[in-house]
Amino acid sequence: MSTDSGTQTVIGHSAADKVLLYGGLPLLGLVLGYFLPRIADWASAQRWVPFQGPLELIAKWDSWWVVLILLAVGGIAGFLLAAIAMEDTLKTTITTTEVEFLKNKKTVRVPRDKVAVVFLDGKEIVLQDSRSAELARERHDQLGSQVKAIGPAFRAHGYPWSDAGDPHESEFRRWVEDDPELSPGANAVLKARSKAFDQGDKGKADLRELRQELAKLGYVVRDRDKKQYWRSVN
Repeated sequence: MSTDSGTQTVIGHSAADKVLLYGGLPLLGLVLGYFLPRIADWASAQRWVPFQGPLELIAKWDSWWVVLILLAVGGIAGFLLAAIAMEDTLKTTITTTEVEFLKNKKTVRVPRDKVAVVFLDGKEIVLQDSRSAELARERHDQLGSQVKAIGPAFRAHGYPWSDAGDPHESEFRRWVEDDPELSPGANAVLKARSKAFDQGDKGKADLRELRQELAKLGYVVRDRDKKQYWRSVN
């Protein structure tokens, strides 16, 4: 978390995290690349280890130019993994005029004048408007003591922060299929969301998109252990 002359606060990877990722992962890749033939030589001697054919082939790669190639591949792979980790981490930029969420090259901006309350719901930062509709719900990647700094960061820029969490916590109820208190359209969307939990990255994208569809119908939904809980917008 960093602050630029008091004009903005950025929540995301710290400078130390970036050094660790862009320094540590490429270094680890170099080490693995250098020792890969030796590791393969040891593993090929262990009959219980699978893929003996490929391991025996790799174990024979002892030429100096092969080592150089493996070093290059390991270093590049480590750098790419670091870049992927950075891109997959939520970056939140807070100013007195708006909040910007950036993750996987997708940006969500919320104007300050629309925000009635901000709070943490588990690992998610939630912004609500005066009608209790959600303006944004984004999963943060902060750990340990860094989490405690999220509330003060919003307060420092004039946002109403709730230490008690969601002011409408008591209004949520668990969704069951064909819930009679919901419209047919809302039930259909929630049914589609229930099928998306086990579909990997595609499922995550669907869960997000279908959450937005529910918002258009006047409902808020949150997920707990692949179970859905809903409430109406006031």
